[in-house]
Amino acid sequence: MRVRSAIGEVRGLGSARSGAHHWWLERLTSISTLLLFIWFMVSILRMPSLGHGPVVEWLSSPLVAIPMLLLIVSTFWHLKLGLQVVIEDYVHEEGTKLFSITLLNFFTIAGAASAVFAVLKIAFGGDAS
Repeated sequence: MRVRSAIGEVRGLGSARSGAHHWWLERLTSISTLLLFIWFMVSILRMPSLGHGPVVEWLSSPLVAIPMLLLIVSTFWHLKLGLQVVIEDYVHEEGTKLFSITLLNFFTIAGAASAVFAVLKIAFGGDAS
């Protein structure tokens, strides 16, 4: 005798049993990226000059460097989540899928690390040039 209904047995269990979590992460990273990108655009538009010196001085402030780092992490995380879904949906051979997701993880981490390094170098007194 079944105590639970059929829907009760599968609720919350996507094909990989983590679909809802992945979906929520995509939504949260899209919202955070959007808000941080709006902050970035408003900040850039308010700057008197977009020359090298003023931008380095602007990015040296902790009140700018921290949101910039959050924007970088959020953007690359969202990129990784979205492209992972594309790979999972459209690459059908398991070996190729695993290789593609591994390559995706490598390049998103490398890209984010490079951007974070550049911001930290400027924020802690170095010049990015």
